[in-house]
Amino acid sequence: MQTEPLNKKRNHGTVWLLGILPLLLLAGMIYVFGNWGTGVDEQQAAPIEVLNIERIILTDEGFEVRVLNSGPEPLTIAQVVVDGSFWNASYTPSSTIERLGNATVYVPYPWVEGDPHEIKLITENGLIFVGDVAAAMKTPEADSKRFMQYSLIGIYVGVIPVGLGLMWYPFMRRFSSKGIQGVLAFTVGLLFFLAIDTIQEGLELGVEAPGVFQGTGLVWFGAVLSFLFLLAVDQTNFKKNTVERNYGKQVSYKIAGGIGLHNLGEGLAIGAAFAAGEAALGTFLIIGFTLHNITEGIGIAAPLLKARPTIKTFLALAVLGGAPAIVGTWIGGFVFNQTLAALFFGIGAGAIVQVIFVIAKMIVRDAKAEGAPSVSWLNFGGLTLGILLMYVTALLVNF
Repeated sequence: MQTEPLNKKRNHGTVWLLGILPLLLLAGMIYVFGNWGTGVDEQQAAPIEVLNIERIILTDEGFEVRVLNSGPEPLTIAQVVVDGSFWNASYTPSSTIERLGNATVYVPYPWVEGDPHEIKLITENGLIFVGDVAAAMKTPEADSKRFMQYSLIGIYVGVIPVGLGLMWYPFMRRFSSKGIQGVLAFTVGLLFFLAIDTIQEGLELGVEAPGVFQGTGLVWFGAVLSFLFLLAVDQTNFKKNTVERNYGKQVSYKIAGGIGLHNLGEGLAIGAAFAAGEAALGTFLIIGFTLHNITEGIGIAAPLLKARPTIKTFLALAVLGGAPAIVGTWIGGFVFNQTLAALFFGIGAGAIVQVIFVIAKMIVRDAKAEGAPSVSWLNFGGLTLGILLMYVTALLVNF
């Protein structure tokens, strides 16, 4: 009577052993290669060292240079050259940096406000890594005053313009069924431009990120995974949202979330500009992004045209779509990281593409119910107008 359960246990153990065995053999092979080599006896032609200068902070005492060793082996900074002259420096935690380790180089240098400066870090193997200060200006400190200033900037750029765009809702409510489809197509045009723009900005940041983190790959990984995640969530909740009012409200929240991630990137650009001492550029970006983001409120409101949203819903949508610009300004102004920024841009792009997919299905469904073509001239015109409007307003912030 006990033979069958014992056989099942044995079979179960055999299955696990077969699954683990390849991993054990792989671990053994890596151990052998690590301790005795691969059997190929060749010398390294030149040392491979990669030192990323992540940020240069200007203080009253001089420069604080934050670096990352993204090379395959530990390295040691032997000398520091500032504007062509060798200069003393101190290091925290040490001048020797382990692989993927961080360090801060303190250089007591009498920098001149408004002047450009060049900092060279020379390793003990003679490799040179250069960091530039375009126009010297003391780096803003993370105090309460600066924190509040950046918060206000985020509100000006994100929450207020998105809220103003939502105020077009009563006007759009007077459109016919075909007019509502045109507005939805206009929203697709807005989001299509934002998706392309978000991916492009993410790839630019990914190129600047340390190569070991594969910044450009993170953009695509983030985009694909966020698209599939939101698609799975949408399919899971589809049966729970058969009422059109609730479904339209859900789509608006998705649009606001995707746009919010995009606005996070805009805040990063503004905060980084002020942190680098480029106040004129920062002010220019504030004006440009504010005009650019008003149109986003129209896109958020479009799926609500057949619903009965409350004032609380509009306030929540304005905060969801605009408030991330506040967080972005904090991050850009105080602690900016190209790798994480690239990943956030990728996630934002994937979220926007998923919303485009949902709205496109709404347009096809409504057109089929009306017995009209999905790609009518009105819908095509709305799509084109959305892209052109975003393109024209984006000219205000491209430099």
